[in-house]
Amino acid sequence: MPYASNEDLPPAIRAHLPAHAQDIYRAAFNNAWTRYAGREETAHRIAWAAVKRRYRKAGDEWVPIAAE
Repeated sequence: MPYASNEDLPPAIRAHLPAHAQDIYRAAFNNAWTRYAGREETAHRIAWAAVKRRYRKAGDEWVPIAAE
């Protein structure tokens, strides 16, 4: 179930990640979904790993790593 837009992402993702991080998550998920033949759990793990390369959690917010 690849995501066509950020509005299609799960509510928890949309509520917690900034728009750019959602873009990263969606692109990584969609790529992993195709590459790993629809293994949803694997695709979600890969998507989170992609987000964590560019963002970190500061308190309750996800912020770009370069913003330190």
